[in-house]
Amino acid sequence: MLIVAVAAVRLSSRTGLPSLLIYLGIGIALGQDGLGVRFDDAELTQVLGYAALVLILAEGGLATRWRDIRPAVPAAAVLSTAGVGISVLVTAAGAHYVIGLDWQPALILGAVVSSTDAAAVFSVLRTVSLPKRLSGMLEAESGFNDAPVVILVVAFSALDQAPAPWYLLVGKIALQLVIGFAVGVAVGKLGETGLRQVALPQAGLYPIAVTALCVLAYAGGALAQGSGFLAVYVAALILGNARLPHRPAVRGFADGLAWMAQIGLFVLLGLLVSPGDLLADFWPAVAVGLVLTVVARPLSVVLCLLPFKRPWQEHTLLSWAGLRGAVPIVLATIPMVAGVEDSSRIFNIVFVLVSVFTLVQGPTLPWLARKLKLGGENTVDVEIESAPLERLRGHLLSVSIPEASRMHGVEVGELRLPPGAAVTLVVRDGQSFVPLPTTVLARGDDLLVVATDPVRDAAERRLLAVGRGGKLADWLGGRSRAVRPRRPGGTGPKGGERRDGKRGGKRDGTDEGRSGLR
Repeated sequence: MLIVAVAAVRLSSRTGLPSLLIYLGIGIALGQDGLGVRFDDAELTQVLGYAALVLILAEGGLATRWRDIRPAVPAAAVLSTAGVGISVLVTAAGAHYVIGLDWQPALILGAVVSSTDAAAVFSVLRTVSLPKRLSGMLEAESGFNDAPVVILVVAFSALDQAPAPWYLLVGKIALQLVIGFAVGVAVGKLGETGLRQVALPQAGLYPIAVTALCVLAYAGGALAQGSGFLAVYVAALILGNARLPHRPAVRGFADGLAWMAQIGLFVLLGLLVSPGDLLADFWPAVAVGLVLTVVARPLSVVLCLLPFKRPWQEHTLLSWAGLRGAVPIVLATIPMVAGVEDSSRIFNIVFVLVSVFTLVQGPTLPWLARKLKLGGENTVDVEIESAPLERLRGHLLSVSIPEASRMHGVEVGELRLPPGAAVTLVVRDGQSFVPLPTTVLARGDDLLVVATDPVRDAAERRLLAVGRGGKLADWLGGRSRAVRPRRPGGTGPKGGERRDGKRGGKRDGTDEGRSGLR
């Protein structure tokens, strides 16, 4: 199944078909109407779905840059709370008056489909170049809004047994969000401090430790009667932006776990559904999806972003980018486990809605971004991986210079690294040499920088500043403090010359995502 799913990713990248639909198709093909695998355990699906969502949210937080989403956090917080409430009410009204659901199942359906899906949003944003303020808002919203939606779905599923006043429901949501946020911050900060102070004996232990901390954040938030989903996202966000050893390896490990979680989750959901039951609910699902996509989502975006004075182009894109995926289908198992009337119909409607509108929205989002002239900015940060040298009281910094970095054309001496740090090796076009102070760095180069413990952070800040601002980073607002140039020792090709005598230039196949030396 994993081999077929991995091959399906290649197929989806060539055809533009969202991979989650292929995974759902694999599950349906394996099911009772296909190869005959019988599976109808909604409770097990819910438990495994929550576990998969923890890993998916953890990867999303680890891969998100705080400086990209920080300006968008206030707007994302409003969208993930007040915006969810607006979407729930409008969608529930549509489900009640358009397809005739009673108010309780209508409210459940509205709550289930009002959450944007973290896995769908993160995967689409990797292929769509958007301005950082928009991509940051979508990432933060998808990471935040699972928490209030889970609370609403559970509360609406118990309406016929223990109805609660609306103000108590709002207070419960606020309390769980505060507890989840506090637990996430605590676990993230403690984990950051511990991993920076203790040098683990093997590099492969760091990804395991970070993943365990993210799961611990979810468990701690849930046990404290808070939002475990918010806790895991916040903890992962802190750990992903901390200067931890072997950060690219940690992100790569988390990315692999998230892919496995997505594959397993969508195949499991495909097994749970009965294709023969979907036909009767196809058009009701399309009707509810139209209410959600054309009315509820745009209305929530416009009302929630009024105080932030965003242009209409951004409103349009944010309205269309409210992608649904695994989260609504997993949440649709909650009323099934609770024994709510019409819960099977709710699940079928959600399944069809997610499938149809993911097929429509996902592939058309890049086209809409181009039409609205909302192109993204190129990220120019160099990629830095750190490995601690515990006995030597130092660090090895592996640095990759991406295509758009302004470190291209800077001499090694012009880096002005703090005393105690030096560039000891340059790898260019597969050839390595020890640089001179006059060696000119080029895009695609890999550098090995040695730094003592006291100057490790200052050296990394200086490298990032030069990558963004070039040799004049201090005069252009770089954060690092200028120090005298120092002359790294060693011999090698003078002035960064290649072995063919030419100055260093572009290297084929280089991109920003390279993680540097291993």
